[in-house]
Amino acid sequence: MKIQTGQGTIPLITLVGIWSISALNALPGLAVSPILGKLAVIFPKSTELDIQMLSSLPSLLIIPFIILAGKLNEKVNTIWLLQSGLIIFALSGVLYLLSDKMWQLIAVSALMGIGSGLIVPLSTGLISKFFIGAYRTKQFGLSSAITNVTLVIATIVTGYLAEINWHLPFAVYLLPIVSIVLSFYLKNNMDKVEPATVSEKTTAIPSGQVVIEGKLGVDIKKLIQIMLFYGLATYLVIIISFNLPFLMKEYKFTSGNSGLMISLFFLAIMAPGLMLNQIVGLLRNKTKFYSLLSIAVGMALIVVSRTEWLIGLGCILIGLGYGVIQPIAYDKTTRTAIPKKVTLALAFVMSMNYLAILSCPFIIDFFQSMFDIKSQQFAFIFNGCIALIAAVFAYVKRDSFLFDDKL
Repeated sequence: MKIQTGQGTIPLITLVGIWSISALNALPGLAVSPILGKLAVIFPKSTELDIQMLSSLPSLLIIPFIILAGKLNEKVNTIWLLQSGLIIFALSGVLYLLSDKMWQLIAVSALMGIGSGLIVPLSTGLISKFFIGAYRTKQFGLSSAITNVTLVIATIVTGYLAEINWHLPFAVYLLPIVSIVLSFYLKNNMDKVEPATVSEKTTAIPSGQVVIEGKLGVDIKKLIQIMLFYGLATYLVIIISFNLPFLMKEYKFTSGNSGLMISLFFLAIMAPGLMLNQIVGLLRNKTKFYSLLSIAVGMALIVVSRTEWLIGLGCILIGLGYGVIQPIAYDKTTRTAIPKKVTLALAFVMSMNYLAILSCPFIIDFFQSMFDIKSQQFAFIFNGCIALIAAVFAYVKRDSFLFDDKL
């Protein structure tokens, strides 16, 4: 079966290889989550800092290695770089299963962060390499959907595995082995993709929508706009993972209830990716406005209601809003750089995802202390207000490069 790319066709197996890499983006830190509460018992001599490092170290190391991978991609063969990252990732999975000391788990977490960081920008970089125009937009949507549905499924699986043995959740980190096999199919088709002709002074992006001038090959101003917007959007919604369990506890719900709400959130992120072209085609330059408005309304529902189904609806609205923003941000990034620099540009944008995840708890804690508010509702009120302000700004600037999402 052949898949249309906008510049020819590729075999379905090649596309499956790209999708398999997108699936891996959801895995770092995932296996640790089900056993966080047990680590103090499993390792009685471990400190709180040890446990925090085990869960946060992969994200911390992913950020610099995402940028490094984006830069190396300009000089090193893409498939070689991809396979190196996949091997490191898979090796960390094997070592996790063999580790029985806290320091070993921390060291392996660092190794996994390196491997994951090397492959994250390549997942989107390969899409921009093979696809153009509306075909590319569609694939960014599907890639986002695959990442989030993998997150939901893997979360459920690791939770069950943790009940059997605390080592078993780490088995999900062996999935890169599948991608290693599929990468050889990618290599065969990469050789058939003709590199775009690049001019040193003026270079047009394949879609013909943007012209990049200068020797850098990247429109720095537009790239920074996308980075800041994507980082803000990620920060706004990540409180569902961080703060909702505590709010649900304050509302007298069980941990099972909060787990269900978080699953609804990630499933909602997945949904828009399946029909991204249709959504953008309908909403056009108001796409980000409606997405941010959906996030703001979702926050409001979570705050004003203590009814489970309304909280669930709020999580769904927040997820739908972000599910549109995420792949569009990636697609928009491809229009800020010449083909040779696209993966590097994507690396900078994708690093904002992990930066937002790391900084979110500190930002909420800072403003909570500033206003001396102890309620768990604060994070949702605060982020809801920011989302509403951002939505108004998106409407006012709807014809600018950042917010005009016409296909």
